[in-house]
Amino acid sequence: MSSSSTRLTAATLLTVVLAWLAATPVAAADEPDLIFRRSTVFKLLSPDDKLATYGLDDPEVEGVACHFTVPERGGYKGWLGLAEEVSDISLACRQIAPIRFKNKMSQGEDMFRQRRSLFFKKMQIVRGCDAKRNVLVYMVYSDRLIEGSPKNSTSSVPIMPWGSNDTIQKCADFISG
Repeated sequence: MSSSSTRLTAATLLTVVLAWLAATPVAAADEPDLIFRRSTVFKLLSPDDKLATYGLDDPEVEGVACHFTVPERGGYKGWLGLAEEVSDISLACRQIAPIRFKNKMSQGEDMFRQRRSLFFKKMQIVRGCDAKRNVLVYMVYSDRLIEGSPKNSTSSVPIMPWGSNDTIQKCADFISG
């Protein structure tokens, strides 16, 4: 194989990969709202490492909001968006209004997804239903193209009445398959 054919094949492969990455949805929910950041590691001539706390509403379940805290790398690589972020992510989800399901959902369906490195790592918040207890269960984890991460966090939201006239929906009625 000639060097020009090798370059053409590599360029074609790179184009296919970049097109796939561009077509892959980054998030199932809207972009999260930044609540605040705190510096954790001081860097003299570049941005500090930080912990950032974000909030977002579940796009398929009205009345549920989640907050998560993620580490953000500083330094020049972090500033340029080239640093691979660590997988230490915490999660808390709560009922903030009457709970109303918009559509049928699958167990373990993505509620939110965000890239944590330039190409290969992403954070995901997935949602499920504990039908026996009528509780929504949310789990956050990160994964890589090659391997996952055992670091995760789980939060549960019992479906409770919101006011005296609220009817309680059963999450099991909105799980498909």
